[in-house]
Amino acid sequence: MNRRLLPRLLLTPAMATLFLWMIVPLVMTIYFSLIRYNLMQPDQTGFAGLENFEYFVTDPSFGAAVVNTILLLGSVILITVFFGVAIALLINEPFPGRGIVRVLLISPFFVMPTVNALMWKNMMMNPIYGVLAQVWMFFGAQPVDWLTDHPLFSVIVMVSWQWLPFATLIFMTALQSMNHEQLEASRMDGANYLQQLRYLYVPHLGRSVAVVVMIELIFLLSIFAEIYTTTAGGPGDASTNVTFLIFKQALLNFDAGVASAGALFAVVLANIAAVFLIRMVGKNLDK
Repeated sequence: MNRRLLPRLLLTPAMATLFLWMIVPLVMTIYFSLIRYNLMQPDQTGFAGLENFEYFVTDPSFGAAVVNTILLLGSVILITVFFGVAIALLINEPFPGRGIVRVLLISPFFVMPTVNALMWKNMMMNPIYGVLAQVWMFFGAQPVDWLTDHPLFSVIVMVSWQWLPFATLIFMTALQSMNHEQLEASRMDGANYLQQLRYLYVPHLGRSVAVVVMIELIFLLSIFAEIYTTTAGGPGDASTNVTFLIFKQALLNFDAGVASAGALFAVVLANIAAVFLIRMVGKNLDK
């Protein structure tokens, strides 16, 4: 057999799987975004051009969804990076039971998003019997209905709690690779902990921070389960993000054309963010 042909034959199953799994759905989404296709009106299907895209971006909920998406992404990333670095630094030094503490800190990342949302909704944020309500009443304060009064903040807390272990794990791994001789030398030169943090720890964690931000940003663009399970995008559009808006167009309004246009908008947004962050990570790695 031709030596040049064999590698291509071996790659064929992987390429075929990639084609069926990614390319075909993408092409179908582009097709549906260009036609009028409402499941409640199947007899009115026809070419729509860019009409679906215009309808999606002029939806009264679109502006709020984009703002909520940006706030959700930015808040979760800031919380997970800041507290992830802090926790990683705290458990980096040896202490009794460090192995058990590490396992407990990482475990929330393996909880399914729906289970995570239900736990926070019923166990923590319920205004009658939730843990936070009991704490409020213990101090004589009126319990807060978090999901009604502060819906987006509640979703941010839920998502941050689940993604914080991921950031902590990445930062813990990075700290294990630090040059301990350099740390010892800085101590001998009289550097205190804050100076070590500024000039040694933070620069060393720069690459890890870039990686965490890139991965979280890509995945957090598709946050849905927490919103659907707890607030359903409400009250009003207070906790609706772009992903949930696409869901409403597809499964509540039964408009597959507009939903497909929204999905393409989300794909373009995710790719722009990914390209920007990959370049940022590349520059960081070159330093």
